[in-house]
Amino acid sequence: MKKKLLLTLLLSAGILVACSEMNPHPMDMTQAVQSATTKADHEALAKHYEEAAKELQLKVEEHKKLLSQYQSKSYLYGKQADTLLSHCRVLINAYEKAAEANLSMAAMHRQM
Repeated sequence: MKKKLLLTLLLSAGILVACSEMNPHPMDMTQAVQSATTKADHEALAKHYEEAAKELQLKVEEHKKLLSQYQSKSYLYGKQADTLLSHCRVLINAYEKAAEANLSMAAMHRQM
């Protein structure tokens, strides 16, 4: 019983760490977008948005793995299994939408 509790606590801590954003935007995006005038400026912004999309896609893949784990071994998580499954699905959806938005912004800046 203690092992199950410890495993649940460790997985919960892992989820919290994985969900936290350490450095979402290393540059002031508002200032960067407003001051972008040259093709190089827009290219740098497009690259930034593409890198952000890649990071978000990695988070999607990570949460898909967690979701698979929770689905295949839901008996390990007891009453929390449904909550964990739901949480992962919400995060996957949010990260996918954010990645799409970043790719859209990158495409827009590449056209400028």
